[in-house]
Amino acid sequence: MAGDQLQVLNALDVAKTQWYHFTAIVIAGMGFFTDAYDLFCISLVTKLLGRIYYFDPSSASPGTLPPNVAAAVNGVAFCGTLTGQLFFGWLGDKLGRKKVYGMTLMLMVICSVASGLSFGHTAKGIVATLCFFRFWLGFGIGGDYPLSATIMSEYANKKTRGAFIAAVFAMQGFGILAGGIVAIVVSAAFKNHFDAPTYAVDRAGSTVPEADYIWRIILMLGAAPAALTYYWRMKMPETARYTALVAKNAKQAAADMSKVLQVEILEEQEKVEQLTMKEANSFGLFSREFARRHGLHLVGTTTTWFLLDIAFYSQNLFQKDIFSAIGWIPKPATMNAIEEVFRIARAQTLIALCGTVPGYWFTVAFIDTMGRFAIQLMGFFFMTVFMLGLAIPYHHWTTSGNHIGFVVMYGFTFFFANFGPNSTTFIVPAEIFPARLRSTCHGISAAAGKAGAIVGAFGFLYAAQSRDPTKRDKGYPAGIGVRNALFVLAASNLVGLIFTFLVPESKGKSLEEMSGENEEEQDTSSPAPYGRTVPV
Repeated sequence: MAGDQLQVLNALDVAKTQWYHFTAIVIAGMGFFTDAYDLFCISLVTKLLGRIYYFDPSSASPGTLPPNVAAAVNGVAFCGTLTGQLFFGWLGDKLGRKKVYGMTLMLMVICSVASGLSFGHTAKGIVATLCFFRFWLGFGIGGDYPLSATIMSEYANKKTRGAFIAAVFAMQGFGILAGGIVAIVVSAAFKNHFDAPTYAVDRAGSTVPEADYIWRIILMLGAAPAALTYYWRMKMPETARYTALVAKNAKQAAADMSKVLQVEILEEQEKVEQLTMKEANSFGLFSREFARRHGLHLVGTTTTWFLLDIAFYSQNLFQKDIFSAIGWIPKPATMNAIEEVFRIARAQTLIALCGTVPGYWFTVAFIDTMGRFAIQLMGFFFMTVFMLGLAIPYHHWTTSGNHIGFVVMYGFTFFFANFGPNSTTFIVPAEIFPARLRSTCHGISAAAGKAGAIVGAFGFLYAAQSRDPTKRDKGYPAGIGVRNALFVLAASNLVGLIFTFLVPESKGKSLEEMSGENEEEQDTSSPAPYGRTVPV
């Protein structure tokens, strides 16, 4: 039987949608906007880095980053993100969400600027300093995942909490879009000013010295949105759930939320002491009690996020094939360096606009009516279907005249990733764990996702290489080919669908109801009612 809810938490749960909800979405969401911009803009300039720093005048094709260098440049931020998610997730439960939130943002601002200022006398030196700063940029981005999700979940009311957290995550789509638009604008400005010949006409002259500024400007502009929201982040009060249930300061929690909600809220220090002294509210992450109550939930959130990100981040494997096949990106030798950046940015922006962004907002619209479980199950199911739809008739899609169908199928896999597990795996871990472990458990779940991203983006980059040397990317060994890689990804999505059954439905319930923090003591030999793993 549930105990009496603290008045301050009940006030948050039943609050009507107010201005402060939208303020919190924008403040937390701008962090995610920056995260997406910083993580995805590197893919827009890697071809340019290859042309500038790995130019070979004797080669008939423009310079490209060697496989190990490409993996480092693209992947080092993911490694930083993984460690940042674990570290800042833990720190958010120890020091409070607000304090740590400021740290992550400043780290992102400093490292975004530093990435663009990467220095060195040789190609290796510049790439090494770029990777160093990209790692620490990722470290700051990693902290934003558990903190943004936890803050939004603890501020929201229970009726529209899913939509609010989803809206924060949906800013990622706008960040990806902004990265493409910035790259288009910057490259177009340089293209108009520096009319360079194509690589086939003049190998050395096709990359003007000023092209070195393009990638630096694109990377450094990632600092702008983060810097603009720093002041507002620091003005946000600490969440009442952390202040009351973790810091045990009922007076401060009541004062903060009275100001935010503009209602009178009573201090309930005695009730806070009673709640936090219960054995049910004192177990640690590595305790038997946590394993009994939330062990399967943590397995569910980590495995589904891991499996989703394998598929989600490996989808860029065949982007270049699509773009080349439908004529969005001509052969590299027929363009100069700046033109190539422009074409890549335009193609990726179109994909983001048509497939990526709409999926996020479908989740915002339907998550509190359909529920998290149904959306995640549906997303994994349709991702499996469309991956198989790409893989089984793969040779049909690659023949002339059938490329539009391939693009449509490819766009739908992105749509159902975002109107599906890419959104729900972010939302659910912020709702189902106790307040004192919420940020930590979200960080662990998110880190599992980034491990999947590393496997997807780089393991499959090698695995998807053709056995035919003429069709293989320069410098890569033979792999299993794109078609077989798509079958593996479809299987990964199917396994994700199965593990979704370990994740409970949190629609319409308070955070304390989901975590069991407001439950009366009961016989530990019987399963807890909040431990159920099926949707309701």
